[in-house]
Amino acid sequence: MPGLLQFPYEPGTHVAIMADHSTIRELLQCQLVTSEQIDAAVTAYLANPKVGLYTIADSIIVDVAATVKQFGWDKWVLEDYTISARARRMAVRTAILLARPA
Repeated sequence: MPGLLQFPYEPGTHVAIMADHSTIRELLQCQLVTSEQIDAAVTAYLANPKVGLYTIADSIIVDVAATVKQFGWDKWVLEDYTISARARRMAVRTAILLARPA
């Protein structure tokens, strides 16, 4: 069944995941990625908007630049300096959470 996740996830237990159908948010809920790993991807994008493919965790890769661009937030995040740094980070983080691994 695509996108099937078992909750609550406990380390060492079997989790049924179709990685190509799960969002990063779902993987976060299953504790297969951490907030810190997502924050690192956000930081990498803001430091280099052409970062491209980024490995968030083992075998979990996201094209961060394409993901942010998909939502049309790339120009807003990169060019509108009236937007706070926190708002920029949250926009990129939201795009990553909604993304599906490459």
